[in-house]
Amino acid sequence: MSDKIWLKNYPEEVPHDINPDRYPNIVAMLEESFKTYPNNPAYTNMGKTLLYKQINEQSKAFGAFLQKNLGLQAGDRIAIMMPNTLQYPIALFGAMRAGLIVVNTNPLYTPREMKHQFNDAEVKAVVIVENFAHNLEQIIGETGIRHVILTELGDLLGFPKRQIVNFVVKRVKKMVPAFKLPNAIRFSKALREGNRLNLKAHQAKPGDIAMLQYTGGTTGVSKGAMLTHRNIIANMEQIAAWMEAATVELGKEIIITALPLYHIFAFTVNCLFGFKSGGHAILITNPRDMPAFIDELKKHPFTMITGVNTLFNGLLNQANIKEVDFSSLKISVGGGMAVQRVVAQKWEEVTGCVLSEGYGLTEASPVLTIHPLDGSGRIGTIGYPVPSTDIQIMDENGNELPIGERGEIAAYGPQIMKGYLNRPEATAEVIKDGWLYTGDIGIQDEDGAIRIVDRKKDMILVSGFNVYPNEVEDVVASHPGVLEVAAIGVPDAKSGEVVKIVVVKKDAKLTEADLKAYCKEKLTGYKVPKQYEFRDELPKSNVGKILRRLLKEE
Repeated sequence: MSDKIWLKNYPEEVPHDINPDRYPNIVAMLEESFKTYPNNPAYTNMGKTLLYKQINEQSKAFGAFLQKNLGLQAGDRIAIMMPNTLQYPIALFGAMRAGLIVVNTNPLYTPREMKHQFNDAEVKAVVIVENFAHNLEQIIGETGIRHVILTELGDLLGFPKRQIVNFVVKRVKKMVPAFKLPNAIRFSKALREGNRLNLKAHQAKPGDIAMLQYTGGTTGVSKGAMLTHRNIIANMEQIAAWMEAATVELGKEIIITALPLYHIFAFTVNCLFGFKSGGHAILITNPRDMPAFIDELKKHPFTMITGVNTLFNGLLNQANIKEVDFSSLKISVGGGMAVQRVVAQKWEEVTGCVLSEGYGLTEASPVLTIHPLDGSGRIGTIGYPVPSTDIQIMDENGNELPIGERGEIAAYGPQIMKGYLNRPEATAEVIKDGWLYTGDIGIQDEDGAIRIVDRKKDMILVSGFNVYPNEVEDVVASHPGVLEVAAIGVPDAKSGEVVKIVVVKKDAKLTEADLKAYCKEKLTGYKVPKQYEFRDELPKSNVGKILRRLLKEE
Protein backbone atom coordinates (compact mmCIF):
# COMPACT_ATOMS: atom_id res chain seq x y z
CA MET A 1 0.00 0.00 0.00
CA SER A 2 1.16 3.56 -0.71
CA ASP A 3 1.60 6.35 1.84
CA LYS A 4 -1.70 7.97 0.72
CA ILE A 5 0.01 11.34 0.42
CA TRP A 6 -3.26 12.88 -0.81
CA LEU A 7 -4.87 12.61 2.64
CA LYS A 8 -3.09 15.73 3.87
CA ASN A 9 -4.92 17.69 1.15
CA TYR A 10 -8.36 16.25 1.86
CA PRO A 11 -11.15 18.72 2.61
CA GLU A 12 -11.20 19.05 6.41
CA GLU A 13 -14.62 17.46 6.95
CA VAL A 14 -14.03 14.40 4.75
CA PRO A 15 -13.18 11.20 6.69
CA HIS A 16 -10.21 9.16 5.49
CA ASP A 17 -12.24 5.95 5.62
CA ILE A 18 -15.84 4.84 5.30
CA ASN A 19 -17.68 1.77 6.61
CA PRO A 20 -18.54 -0.43 3.59
CA ASP A 21 -20.63 -2.63 5.91
CA ARG A 22 -22.90 0.14 7.16
CA TYR A 23 -25.81 -1.65 5.46
CA PRO A 24 -25.93 -5.42 4.81
CA ASN A 25 -27.43 -4.76 1.35
CA ILE A 26 -28.86 -2.01 -0.85
CA VAL A 27 -32.43 -2.80 0.23
CA ALA A 28 -31.56 -2.01 3.87
CA MET A 29 -30.45 1.47 2.74
CA LEU A 30 -33.71 1.93 0.79
CA GLU A 31 -35.77 0.87 3.82
CA GLU A 32 -33.99 3.46 5.95
CA SER A 33 -34.82 6.24 3.47
CA PHE A 34 -38.46 5.10 3.11
CA LYS A 35 -38.76 5.36 6.90
CA THR A 36 -36.85 8.66 7.29
CA TYR A 37 -38.32 10.67 4.39
CA PRO A 38 -41.84 9.27 3.70
CA ASN A 39 -43.39 12.60 2.70
CA ASN A 40 -40.41 14.02 0.82
CA PRO A 41 -40.49 14.20 -2.98
CA ALA A 42 -38.29 11.41 -4.37
CA TYR A 43 -38.53 11.71 -8.17
CA THR A 44 -40.08 14.18 -10.59
CA ASN A 45 -40.48 13.50 -14.31
CA MET A 46 -42.49 15.48 -16.87
CA GLY A 47 -44.16 17.47 -14.10
CA LYS A 48 -45.26 14.44 -12.02
CA THR A 49 -43.73 13.91 -8.55
CA LEU A 50 -43.69 10.69 -6.51
CA LEU A 51 -42.98 10.80 -2.76
CA TYR A 52 -40.68 8.37 -0.95
CA LYS A 53 -43.72 6.55 0.50
CA GLN A 54 -45.20 6.14 -3.02
CA ILE A 55 -41.91 4.71 -4.34
CA ASN A 56 -41.97 2.38 -1.31
CA GLU A 57 -45.52 1.13 -2.03
CA GLN A 58 -45.10 0.81 -5.80
CA SER A 59 -41.70 -0.89 -5.71
CA LYS A 60 -43.03 -3.31 -3.08
CA ALA A 61 -46.00 -4.11 -5.36
CA PHE A 62 -43.70 -4.58 -8.36
CA GLY A 63 -41.38 -6.87 -6.39
CA ALA A 64 -44.34 -8.94 -5.17
CA PHE A 65 -45.59 -9.31 -8.76
CA LEU A 66 -42.17 -10.54 -9.93
CA GLN A 67 -42.06 -13.09 -7.10
CA LYS A 68 -45.64 -14.33 -6.91
CA ASN A 69 -47.06 -13.90 -10.43
CA LEU A 70 -43.96 -14.49 -12.53
CA GLY A 71 -42.33 -16.97 -10.14
CA LEU A 72 -38.92 -15.31 -10.34
CA GLN A 73 -36.44 -16.47 -7.68
CA ALA A 74 -33.69 -14.67 -5.81
CA GLY A 75 -30.62 -14.57 -8.06
CA ASP A 76 -32.61 -14.57 -11.34
CA ARG A 77 -31.59 -11.79 -13.74
CA ILE A 78 -33.94 -9.03 -14.87
CA ALA A 79 -33.00 -6.46 -17.51
CA ILE A 80 -34.27 -2.89 -17.16
CA MET A 81 -34.27 -1.09 -20.48
CA MET A 82 -35.58 2.45 -20.35
CA PRO A 83 -34.54 6.10 -20.30
CA ASN A 84 -35.06 8.27 -17.19
CA THR A 85 -38.71 7.79 -16.23
CA LEU A 86 -40.58 7.28 -12.94
CA GLN A 87 -40.85 3.59 -13.85
CA TYR A 88 -37.07 3.09 -13.58
CA PRO A 89 -36.62 3.43 -9.78
CA ILE A 90 -39.82 1.45 -9.15
CA ALA A 91 -38.65 -1.43 -11.35
CA LEU A 92 -35.11 -1.25 -9.95
CA PHE A 93 -36.05 -1.15 -6.27
CA GLY A 94 -38.84 -3.71 -6.75
CA ALA A 95 -36.44 -6.15 -8.43
CA MET A 96 -33.85 -5.70 -5.68
CA ARG A 97 -36.44 -6.17 -2.94
CA ALA A 98 -37.40 -9.45 -4.60
CA GLY A 99 -33.74 -10.53 -4.59
CA LEU A 100 -33.23 -10.34 -8.36
CA ILE A 101 -29.97 -9.33 -10.03
CA VAL A 102 -30.47 -6.23 -12.16
CA VAL A 103 -28.98 -6.00 -15.66
CA ASN A 104 -28.96 -2.36 -16.73
CA THR A 105 -29.44 -2.19 -20.50
CA ASN A 106 -29.10 0.81 -22.78
CA PRO A 107 -32.50 1.17 -24.53
CA LEU A 108 -30.75 2.33 -27.71
CA TYR A 109 -28.99 -1.00 -28.16
CA THR A 110 -29.44 -2.70 -31.51
CA PRO A 111 -30.91 -6.23 -31.63
CA ARG A 112 -27.38 -7.67 -32.00
CA GLU A 113 -26.15 -5.90 -28.86
CA MET A 114 -29.27 -6.82 -26.87
CA LYS A 115 -29.01 -10.48 -27.80
CA HIS A 116 -25.38 -10.70 -26.64
CA GLN A 117 -26.09 -9.05 -23.30
CA PHE A 118 -29.32 -10.95 -22.55
CA ASN A 119 -27.76 -14.32 -23.34
CA ASP A 120 -24.50 -13.62 -21.55
CA ALA A 121 -26.37 -12.53 -18.39
CA GLU A 122 -29.00 -15.31 -18.73
CA VAL A 123 -31.78 -12.75 -18.44
CA LYS A 124 -35.20 -14.26 -17.63
CA ALA A 125 -37.33 -11.09 -17.59
CA VAL A 126 -37.12 -7.65 -19.14
CA VAL A 127 -38.84 -4.34 -18.34
CA ILE A 128 -38.83 -2.27 -21.52
CA VAL A 129 -40.32 0.97 -22.83
CA GLU A 130 -42.56 0.35 -25.88
CA ASN A 131 -40.42 2.60 -28.09
CA PHE A 132 -37.74 -0.13 -28.20
CA ALA A 133 -39.94 -3.24 -28.20
CA HIS A 134 -39.57 -3.78 -31.97
CA ASN A 135 -35.87 -4.52 -31.42
CA LEU A 136 -36.64 -6.97 -28.63
CA GLU A 137 -39.17 -8.74 -30.89
CA GLN A 138 -36.41 -9.51 -33.42
CA ILE A 139 -34.22 -11.46 -30.98
CA ILE A 140 -36.40 -12.63 -28.10
CA GLY A 141 -36.76 -16.11 -29.62
CA GLU A 142 -32.96 -16.50 -29.49
CA THR A 143 -32.75 -15.67 -25.76
CA GLY A 144 -33.91 -17.25 -22.49
CA ILE A 145 -36.31 -14.37 -21.74
CA ARG A 146 -39.62 -15.74 -20.45
CA HIS A 147 -41.34 -12.55 -19.28
CA VAL A 148 -41.68 -9.13 -20.91
CA ILE A 149 -43.08 -6.18 -18.98
CA LEU A 150 -43.99 -3.27 -21.27
CA THR A 151 -44.43 0.35 -20.34
CA GLU A 152 -45.14 3.59 -22.19
CA LEU A 153 -43.25 6.80 -21.41
CA GLY A 154 -46.27 8.50 -19.83
CA ASP A 155 -47.61 5.55 -17.82
CA LEU A 156 -47.10 7.02 -14.33
CA LEU A 157 -47.99 10.65 -15.09
CA GLY A 158 -51.65 10.38 -13.99
CA PHE A 159 -54.83 11.40 -15.82
CA PRO A 160 -55.00 13.16 -18.29
CA LYS A 161 -51.25 13.70 -18.82
CA ARG A 162 -50.61 9.98 -19.24
CA GLN A 163 -53.03 9.73 -22.16
CA ILE A 164 -51.73 12.93 -23.78
CA VAL A 165 -48.03 12.00 -23.55
CA ASN A 166 -48.60 8.43 -24.75
CA PHE A 167 -50.77 9.64 -27.65
CA VAL A 168 -48.19 12.25 -28.76
CA VAL A 169 -45.28 9.79 -28.51
CA LYS A 170 -47.11 7.08 -30.45
CA ARG A 171 -49.36 8.90 -32.92
CA VAL A 172 -47.91 12.38 -33.42
CA LYS A 173 -44.14 11.85 -33.11
CA LYS A 174 -44.43 8.22 -34.31
CA MET A 175 -41.70 7.12 -31.89
CA VAL A 176 -43.09 3.60 -31.37
CA PRO A 177 -42.41 1.30 -34.35
CA ALA A 178 -44.91 -1.56 -34.76
CA PHE A 179 -44.11 -4.72 -32.78
CA LYS A 180 -45.66 -8.01 -31.69
CA LEU A 181 -44.92 -9.39 -28.24
CA PRO A 182 -48.18 -11.26 -27.61
CA ASN A 183 -47.43 -12.46 -24.07
CA ALA A 184 -46.11 -9.15 -22.75
CA ILE A 185 -47.58 -7.75 -19.52
CA ARG A 186 -48.29 -4.06 -18.97
CA PHE A 187 -46.31 -2.31 -16.21
CA SER A 188 -49.49 -0.70 -14.84
CA LYS A 189 -51.15 -4.13 -14.65
CA ALA A 190 -48.10 -5.52 -12.82
CA LEU A 191 -48.44 -2.75 -10.20
CA ARG A 192 -52.21 -3.33 -9.83
CA GLU A 193 -51.82 -7.08 -9.38
CA GLY A 194 -48.76 -6.68 -7.14
CA ASN A 195 -50.76 -4.40 -4.83
CA ARG A 196 -52.89 -7.40 -3.86
CA LEU A 197 -49.85 -9.56 -3.07
CA ASN A 198 -47.34 -9.67 -0.24
CA LEU A 199 -43.67 -9.19 -1.01
CA LYS A 200 -41.40 -11.70 0.69
CA ALA A 201 -38.46 -9.37 1.22
CA HIS A 202 -35.16 -11.01 0.32
CA GLN A 203 -32.17 -10.32 2.56
CA ALA A 204 -29.14 -10.35 0.28
CA LYS A 205 -25.69 -10.87 1.78
CA PRO A 206 -22.99 -8.18 1.30
CA GLY A 207 -21.06 -10.37 -1.16
CA ASP A 208 -24.09 -11.26 -3.29
CA ILE A 209 -24.22 -9.79 -6.78
CA ALA A 210 -26.63 -6.84 -6.95
CA MET A 211 -26.06 -5.89 -10.59
CA LEU A 212 -24.46 -6.97 -13.81
CA GLN A 213 -23.23 -3.75 -15.39
CA TYR A 214 -21.94 -4.31 -18.91
CA THR A 215 -18.70 -2.82 -20.12
CA GLY A 216 -16.05 -3.63 -22.67
CA GLY A 217 -13.41 -3.48 -19.94
CA THR A 218 -10.02 -3.36 -21.66
CA THR A 219 -11.08 -5.33 -24.75
CA GLY A 220 -13.92 -5.32 -27.24
CA VAL A 221 -16.45 -7.94 -26.17
CA SER A 222 -19.03 -6.55 -23.74
CA LYS A 223 -18.62 -8.17 -20.30
CA GLY A 224 -20.82 -8.15 -17.21
CA ALA A 225 -19.05 -6.53 -14.27
CA MET A 226 -20.34 -8.32 -11.17
CA LEU A 227 -21.04 -5.54 -8.67
CA THR A 228 -21.96 -6.80 -5.21
CA HIS A 229 -24.19 -5.11 -2.65
CA ARG A 230 -21.04 -4.28 -0.64
CA ASN A 231 -19.28 -2.80 -3.71
CA ILE A 232 -22.14 -0.43 -4.45
CA ILE A 233 -22.83 0.49 -0.81
CA ALA A 234 -19.11 1.24 -0.34
CA ASN A 235 -19.05 3.57 -3.34
CA MET A 236 -22.28 5.24 -2.26
CA GLU A 237 -20.78 5.82 1.22
CA GLN A 238 -17.57 7.17 -0.35
CA ILE A 239 -19.60 9.63 -2.44
CA ALA A 240 -21.74 10.53 0.60
CA ALA A 241 -18.63 11.25 2.71
CA TRP A 242 -17.32 13.60 0.02
CA MET A 243 -20.65 15.29 -0.74
CA GLU A 244 -21.91 15.67 2.81
CA ALA A 245 -18.67 17.46 3.69
CA ALA A 246 -19.63 19.96 0.97
CA THR A 247 -22.80 21.29 2.56
CA VAL A 248 -25.19 18.59 1.37
CA GLU A 249 -28.27 18.90 3.58
CA LEU A 250 -30.07 15.62 4.17
CA GLY A 251 -33.62 15.65 2.87
CA LYS A 252 -33.18 19.01 1.12
CA GLU A 253 -31.17 18.57 -2.07
CA ILE A 254 -32.73 18.83 -5.54
CA ILE A 255 -30.64 16.85 -8.03
CA ILE A 256 -30.81 17.33 -11.80
CA THR A 257 -30.51 13.87 -13.32
CA ALA A 258 -29.92 14.10 -17.05
CA LEU A 259 -27.45 11.23 -17.44
CA PRO A 260 -29.39 7.98 -17.90
CA LEU A 261 -29.78 5.98 -14.70
CA TYR A 262 -28.66 2.84 -16.54
CA HIS A 263 -25.19 4.51 -16.77
CA ILE A 264 -23.19 3.50 -13.68
CA PHE A 265 -22.20 7.11 -12.83
CA ALA A 266 -25.82 8.32 -12.61
CA PHE A 267 -26.89 5.02 -11.03
CA THR A 268 -24.58 5.31 -8.01
CA VAL A 269 -24.43 9.10 -7.63
CA ASN A 270 -27.92 10.28 -8.60
CA CYS A 271 -30.08 7.24 -8.01
CA LEU A 272 -28.56 5.68 -4.87
CA PHE A 273 -26.65 8.48 -3.13
CA GLY A 274 -29.58 10.81 -3.94
CA PHE A 275 -32.02 8.38 -2.35
CA LYS A 276 -29.85 7.71 0.70
CA SER A 277 -29.57 11.44 1.40
CA GLY A 278 -33.32 12.08 1.05
CA GLY A 279 -32.74 13.99 -2.18
CA HIS A 280 -35.30 14.91 -4.85
CA ALA A 281 -34.14 13.75 -8.29
CA ILE A 282 -35.46 15.60 -11.35
CA LEU A 283 -35.40 12.96 -14.10
CA ILE A 284 -34.68 14.32 -17.58
CA THR A 285 -35.92 11.80 -20.15
CA ASN A 286 -34.36 13.40 -23.23
CA PRO A 287 -31.50 15.79 -22.39
CA ARG A 288 -30.69 16.14 -26.11
CA ASP A 289 -33.79 18.31 -26.43
CA MET A 290 -31.88 21.26 -24.97
CA PRO A 291 -34.73 23.85 -25.12
CA ALA A 292 -37.05 21.47 -23.17
CA PHE A 293 -34.18 20.61 -20.79
CA ILE A 294 -33.62 24.30 -20.01
CA ASP A 295 -37.38 24.80 -19.51
CA GLU A 296 -37.19 22.03 -16.90
CA LEU A 297 -34.19 23.67 -15.18
CA LYS A 298 -36.18 26.90 -14.88
CA LYS A 299 -38.88 25.14 -12.84
CA HIS A 300 -36.69 23.91 -9.96
CA PRO A 301 -34.38 25.64 -7.44
CA PHE A 302 -31.88 22.80 -7.97
CA THR A 303 -28.83 22.40 -5.75
CA MET A 304 -26.89 19.65 -7.57
CA ILE A 305 -26.26 18.62 -11.16
CA THR A 306 -24.19 15.80 -12.61
CA GLY A 307 -23.31 15.24 -16.24
CA VAL A 308 -20.61 14.68 -18.82
CA ASN A 309 -18.56 17.43 -20.45
CA THR A 310 -20.73 17.40 -23.60
CA LEU A 311 -23.88 17.98 -21.54
CA PHE A 312 -22.45 21.02 -19.72
CA ASN A 313 -21.04 22.35 -22.99
CA GLY A 314 -24.40 21.86 -24.73
CA LEU A 315 -26.23 23.79 -21.99
CA LEU A 316 -23.70 26.63 -22.07
CA ASN A 317 -24.22 27.04 -25.82
CA GLN A 318 -27.99 27.59 -25.48
CA ALA A 319 -29.00 31.25 -25.81
CA ASN A 320 -31.58 30.98 -23.00
CA ILE A 321 -29.20 29.45 -20.43
CA LYS A 322 -29.08 32.95 -18.87
CA GLU A 323 -32.78 32.59 -17.97
CA VAL A 324 -31.98 29.74 -15.55
CA ASP A 325 -31.67 30.65 -11.86
CA PHE A 326 -28.46 29.06 -10.57
CA SER A 327 -28.52 30.78 -7.17
CA SER A 328 -29.24 27.52 -5.27
CA LEU A 329 -26.63 25.43 -7.12
CA LYS A 330 -23.93 24.13 -4.75
CA ILE A 331 -22.47 21.05 -6.44
CA SER A 332 -21.70 20.37 -10.13
CA VAL A 333 -19.86 17.15 -10.97
CA GLY A 334 -18.61 16.02 -14.37
CA GLY A 335 -17.72 12.38 -14.91
CA GLY A 336 -17.65 9.73 -17.62
CA MET A 337 -15.13 11.70 -19.71
CA ALA A 338 -12.57 14.46 -19.15
CA VAL A 339 -13.97 17.89 -18.28
CA GLN A 340 -12.42 20.41 -20.66
CA ARG A 341 -10.78 23.48 -19.12
CA VAL A 342 -12.78 25.93 -21.26
CA VAL A 343 -16.08 24.27 -20.28
CA ALA A 344 -15.23 24.27 -16.56
CA GLN A 345 -14.26 27.95 -16.68
CA LYS A 346 -17.37 28.99 -18.60
CA TRP A 347 -19.63 26.90 -16.32
CA GLU A 348 -18.29 28.68 -13.25
CA GLU A 349 -18.70 32.08 -14.96
CA VAL A 350 -22.33 31.41 -15.91
CA THR A 351 -23.51 29.54 -12.79
CA GLY A 352 -21.21 30.75 -10.02
CA CYS A 353 -20.60 27.08 -9.13
CA VAL A 354 -17.33 25.17 -9.61
CA LEU A 355 -17.52 22.22 -12.02
CA SER A 356 -15.64 19.41 -10.25
CA GLU A 357 -14.32 16.40 -12.11
CA GLY A 358 -14.60 12.79 -10.98
CA TYR A 359 -12.99 9.65 -12.42
CA GLY A 360 -13.97 6.03 -12.28
CA LEU A 361 -14.79 2.85 -14.14
CA THR A 362 -17.75 0.49 -14.23
CA GLU A 363 -15.46 -2.06 -12.56
CA ALA A 364 -15.16 0.31 -9.55
CA SER A 365 -18.89 0.90 -9.03
CA PRO A 366 -17.69 3.51 -10.47
CA VAL A 367 -16.01 6.40 -8.54
CA LEU A 368 -12.28 6.26 -7.72
CA THR A 369 -11.23 9.91 -7.53
CA ILE A 370 -12.87 13.35 -7.37
CA HIS A 371 -11.89 17.00 -7.07
CA PRO A 372 -12.61 18.78 -3.78
CA LEU A 373 -16.00 20.44 -4.26
CA ASP A 374 -14.83 23.78 -2.84
CA GLY A 375 -12.99 24.68 -6.03
CA SER A 376 -9.51 23.88 -4.71
CA GLY A 377 -9.05 21.05 -7.23
CA ARG A 378 -6.72 21.67 -10.17
CA ILE A 379 -8.23 21.48 -13.65
CA GLY A 380 -6.23 18.95 -15.65
CA THR A 381 -6.18 16.45 -12.76
CA ILE A 382 -8.85 13.94 -11.77
CA GLY A 383 -8.55 14.91 -8.12
CA TYR A 384 -7.82 12.72 -5.09
CA PRO A 385 -8.83 9.13 -4.33
CA VAL A 386 -12.13 8.90 -2.43
CA PRO A 387 -12.08 7.61 1.19
CA SER A 388 -10.95 3.98 1.78
CA THR A 389 -9.35 3.94 -1.68
CA ASP A 390 -5.69 3.49 -2.54
CA ILE A 391 -4.25 4.42 -5.93
CA GLN A 392 -0.78 3.59 -7.20
CA ILE A 393 1.01 4.23 -10.47
CA MET A 394 2.46 0.91 -11.66
CA ASP A 395 5.16 -0.08 -14.13
CA GLU A 396 4.69 -2.98 -16.55
CA ASN A 397 5.82 -5.49 -13.92
CA GLY A 398 3.34 -4.32 -11.28
CA ASN A 399 5.87 -2.30 -9.24
CA GLU A 400 4.87 1.06 -7.78
CA LEU A 401 6.53 4.02 -9.52
CA PRO A 402 7.81 7.18 -7.80
CA ILE A 403 5.91 10.49 -7.78
CA GLY A 404 5.93 12.19 -11.18
CA GLU A 405 6.57 9.05 -13.26
CA ARG A 406 4.04 7.80 -15.76
CA GLY A 407 2.54 4.33 -15.50
CA GLU A 408 -0.74 2.44 -15.30
CA ILE A 409 -3.27 3.65 -12.71
CA ALA A 410 -4.17 0.82 -10.33
CA ALA A 411 -6.82 1.10 -7.60
CA TYR A 412 -7.65 -0.81 -4.42
CA GLY A 413 -10.78 -0.43 -2.33
CA PRO A 414 -14.10 -1.97 -1.26
CA GLN A 415 -15.83 -0.68 -4.43
CA ILE A 416 -13.78 -2.89 -6.79
CA MET A 417 -15.97 -5.46 -8.59
CA LYS A 418 -16.04 -9.18 -7.85
CA GLY A 419 -14.97 -9.85 -11.46
CA TYR A 420 -16.45 -10.32 -14.92
CA LEU A 421 -19.32 -12.80 -15.22
CA ASN A 422 -18.08 -16.20 -16.50
CA ARG A 423 -14.77 -14.70 -17.63
CA PRO A 424 -12.04 -15.70 -15.17
CA GLU A 425 -9.22 -14.98 -17.65
CA ALA A 426 -10.47 -11.48 -18.44
CA THR A 427 -10.91 -10.89 -14.68
CA ALA A 428 -7.33 -12.03 -13.99
CA GLU A 429 -6.04 -9.56 -16.59
CA VAL A 430 -7.46 -6.55 -14.74
CA ILE A 431 -7.59 -7.64 -11.07
CA LYS A 432 -4.24 -8.65 -9.60
CA ASP A 433 -3.91 -9.23 -5.83
CA GLY A 434 -7.13 -7.26 -5.36
CA TRP A 435 -5.85 -4.26 -7.36
CA LEU A 436 -7.86 -3.07 -10.37
CA TYR A 437 -5.58 -2.19 -13.30
CA THR A 438 -7.52 0.53 -15.10
CA GLY A 439 -5.76 0.58 -18.47
CA ASP A 440 -5.31 4.35 -18.08
CA ILE A 441 -1.81 5.83 -17.96
CA GLY A 442 -1.35 8.47 -15.29
CA ILE A 443 1.06 10.47 -13.18
CA GLN A 444 0.72 11.22 -9.48
CA ASP A 445 1.69 14.76 -8.49
CA GLU A 446 3.45 15.81 -5.27
CA ASP A 447 0.11 16.61 -3.58
CA GLY A 448 -1.34 13.18 -4.43
CA ALA A 449 -3.62 14.38 -7.24
CA ILE A 450 -3.68 12.17 -10.33
CA ARG A 451 -3.36 13.23 -13.96
CA ILE A 452 -4.40 10.97 -16.83
CA VAL A 453 -1.93 11.31 -19.69
CA ASP A 454 -2.91 8.51 -22.06
CA ARG A 455 -4.90 5.35 -22.52
CA LYS A 456 -3.19 2.00 -22.47
CA LYS A 457 -6.17 0.46 -24.12
CA ASP A 458 -7.58 1.49 -27.47
CA MET A 459 -10.95 2.34 -25.99
CA ILE A 460 -12.69 5.38 -27.47
CA LEU A 461 -14.64 7.62 -25.09
CA VAL A 462 -17.65 9.25 -26.78
CA SER A 463 -19.55 11.63 -24.46
CA GLY A 464 -18.73 9.45 -21.48
CA PHE A 465 -19.68 6.15 -23.17
CA ASN A 466 -17.04 3.49 -23.86
CA VAL A 467 -16.67 2.38 -27.48
CA TYR A 468 -14.40 -0.58 -28.13
CA PRO A 469 -12.67 -0.62 -31.53
CA ASN A 470 -12.93 -4.42 -31.80
CA GLU A 471 -16.73 -4.24 -31.72
CA VAL A 472 -16.94 -1.52 -34.38
CA GLU A 473 -14.38 -3.35 -36.52
CA ASP A 474 -16.28 -6.65 -36.22
CA VAL A 475 -19.45 -4.97 -37.50
CA VAL A 476 -17.76 -3.08 -40.37
CA ALA A 477 -15.73 -6.14 -41.37
CA SER A 478 -18.97 -8.14 -41.73
CA HIS A 479 -20.01 -5.85 -44.65
CA PRO A 480 -19.41 -7.81 -47.88
CA GLY A 481 -17.71 -4.81 -49.52
CA VAL A 482 -15.01 -4.47 -46.82
CA LEU A 483 -11.63 -6.15 -46.95
CA GLU A 484 -9.98 -4.67 -43.85
CA VAL A 485 -10.88 -2.06 -41.26
CA ALA A 486 -9.36 -0.26 -38.28
CA ALA A 487 -11.35 1.86 -35.84
CA ILE A 488 -9.75 4.65 -33.82
CA GLY A 489 -10.88 7.57 -31.69
CA VAL A 490 -10.20 11.08 -32.95
CA PRO A 491 -10.59 14.28 -30.91
CA ASP A 492 -13.92 16.07 -31.15
CA ALA A 493 -14.79 19.43 -29.58
CA LYS A 494 -18.33 18.34 -28.72
CA SER A 495 -18.06 14.74 -27.50
CA GLY A 496 -14.40 14.43 -26.52
CA GLU A 497 -13.79 11.77 -29.13
CA VAL A 498 -15.65 10.28 -32.10
CA VAL A 499 -15.14 7.01 -33.93
CA LYS A 500 -13.19 7.08 -37.19
CA ILE A 501 -12.80 4.04 -39.42
CA VAL A 502 -10.10 3.46 -42.02
CA VAL A 503 -11.25 0.92 -44.59
CA VAL A 504 -9.67 -1.13 -47.38
CA LYS A 505 -12.36 -1.98 -49.93
CA LYS A 506 -13.14 -5.40 -51.34
CA ASP A 507 -15.83 -3.92 -53.60
CA ALA A 508 -14.65 -0.81 -55.50
CA LYS A 509 -18.24 0.53 -55.57
CA LEU A 510 -18.48 0.71 -51.74
CA THR A 511 -19.27 4.24 -50.51
CA GLU A 512 -19.21 6.10 -47.20
CA ALA A 513 -23.03 6.26 -47.34
CA ASP A 514 -23.24 2.44 -47.67
CA LEU A 515 -21.07 1.92 -44.59
CA LYS A 516 -22.84 4.59 -42.55
CA ALA A 517 -26.25 3.00 -43.21
CA TYR A 518 -24.86 -0.46 -42.36
CA CYS A 519 -23.32 0.76 -39.08
CA LYS A 520 -26.51 2.59 -38.08
CA GLU A 521 -28.41 -0.68 -38.37
CA LYS A 522 -25.92 -2.66 -36.28
CA LEU A 523 -24.60 -0.20 -33.69
CA THR A 524 -25.96 2.18 -31.04
CA GLY A 525 -25.75 5.82 -32.17
CA TYR A 526 -22.63 6.81 -30.21
CA LYS A 527 -20.71 3.81 -31.62
CA VAL A 528 -21.50 4.65 -35.26
CA PRO A 529 -18.37 6.04 -36.98
CA LYS A 530 -18.50 9.77 -37.72
CA GLN A 531 -15.41 9.82 -39.96
CA TYR A 532 -14.62 7.47 -42.86
CA GLU A 533 -11.42 7.07 -44.83
CA PHE A 534 -10.63 4.64 -47.64
CA ARG A 535 -7.05 3.39 -48.24
CA ASP A 536 -5.25 0.80 -50.31
CA GLU A 537 -3.65 -0.75 -47.21
CA LEU A 538 -3.49 -0.44 -43.42
CA PRO A 539 -0.27 -0.18 -41.35
CA LYS A 540 0.64 -3.57 -39.87
CA SER A 541 3.21 -5.18 -37.59
CA ASN A 542 5.57 -7.87 -38.85
CA VAL A 543 3.06 -10.51 -37.73
CA GLY A 544 0.23 -8.81 -39.63
CA LYS A 545 -1.50 -7.10 -36.70
CA ILE A 546 -3.16 -3.84 -37.72
CA LEU A 547 -1.42 -0.97 -35.91
CA ARG A 548 -4.15 1.38 -34.76
CA ARG A 549 -1.49 3.34 -32.89
CA LEU A 550 0.14 4.48 -36.15
CA LEU A 551 -3.23 5.60 -37.54
CA LYS A 552 -3.81 7.63 -34.39
CA GLU A 553 -0.34 9.18 -34.55
CA GLU A 554 -1.01 10.32 -38.11
